Amino acid sequence: MLDSPDELLRKVRLGEDSYLELKEVVFAGKRVRGPGRDQIADELAAFANADGGVLVLGVSDKTREVTGIPLGLLDVVEAYVSEIAHDSIEPPVQPIIEKVELPDDDRRPGGLVLKVEVPKGLFVHRSPGGYLLRAGSAKRKMTTGYLARLLEQRTPPHQGRFDRQVVADASLDDFDARLVDRFRGFVADEDRITMLRKLDMIREDEAGQLRPTVAGVLMGTRTPQKWLPQAYIQSVAYRGTDVADALGSRRYQLDAKDNDGPLDEQIAYACRFVARNQRVEASKTLGRRDFPQYDLTAVFEAVVNAVAHRDYAIRGSKVRLKMFTDRIELYSPGALVNAMTIDDLPYKQNTRNLAVTNLLDRCPIPDEIETPRLTLMDRRGEGVPAILSRSRRLSGKQPVYELFGEELRLTIFAASGDAETP
Repeated sequence: MLDSPDELLRKVRLGEDSYLELKEVVFAGKRVRGPGRDQIADELAAFANADGGVLVLGVSDKTREVTGIPLGLLDVVEAYVSEIAHDSIEPPVQPIIEKVELPDDDRRPGGLVLKVEVPKGLFVHRSPGGYLLRAGSAKRKMTTGYLARLLEQRTPPHQGRFDRQVVADASLDDFDARLVDRFRGFVADEDRITMLRKLDMIREDEAGQLRPTVAGVLMGTRTPQKWLPQAYIQSVAYRGTDVADALGSRRYQLDAKDNDGPLDEQIAYACRFVARNQRVEASKTLGRRDFPQYDLTAVFEAVVNAVAHRDYAIRGSKVRLKMFTDRIELYSPGALVNAMTIDDLPYKQNTRNLAVTNLLDRCPIPDEIETPRLTLMDRRGEGVPAILSRSRRLSGKQPVYELFGEELRLTIFAASGDAETP
């Protein structure tokens, strides 16, 4: 693409379009001051998410003048771009970076520039600005529907979704035998390696070596957070009905716990957290009757869904469970998949993490969990209807699902509308 200096210069003189972005480079001593890291990452990812393109560094996007890059600083700029492409974009892009001397023309001088060619991506890339797409000479945020379709198109059959991807720095020795062997009853009597393959808990990496997958790490190791630091539930019980009110108290957090470990343990910890921190009123009119704030079966279904369907590829975003005196808020990272909407949730079923849900479907219910089911996951699509109906029957209020960018929030209201602070 734009292989010769003369061809590149002619394109530069015409200005930016769907395949060309121009940026002047500003230095502070021997360090790049501009364009910023996030700005370059967004441009590279937007090209990769579209049909590819070329970023030329050393040209003003406003005047199309070749401002150039000093010869002694070309390597500095090249290293700067390479680092951004690898560290600021998920998954990283692999640009072709070339040092080019643009010739003078009749009107304006040329100079040294850096040509950064970005091929069309095999995956969908996320940069600091989100999921971006090149549209003409600008970049735009993808709509949820467009993103879902692009994810489907760019998921290679041999690699599958994120939860089936290999964890490069994990090994088979990291598996806990007890955690792995609990799945034996659901697979024919075969050796452990064959079983792990069938359950998508291991795959071969590019070198042909067997390694745990994301799903394998999440369900078969004691500390998934070693490789996926974001894979945990953060549970907090606040004093009052919102964080601002709670902060006015000396003891604004009544209880807090980071629920880590394999996914089934996280689910059990979170459910016990709610049971421990909810208020239970009692009536002795016709014998003692307890009136809890929440239906714990509905809470269980909500936590399982949040863990099973969250986007584990989003770094720094954990599942968050917030308890207030009048409600629970449960946040799950990741937009809805496959163009689903909030209104679709009670009626349609779509799975982001097929390997994870298959394992949860085979995982026994931990002790103290209130549910009529025998395994953690219900793959018949009955979870959301159960959350809505059981919670509404107890509190008289319909739970509410809301989508905030890349995060889904479920609010379950307490049975006592004007509960006092414990």
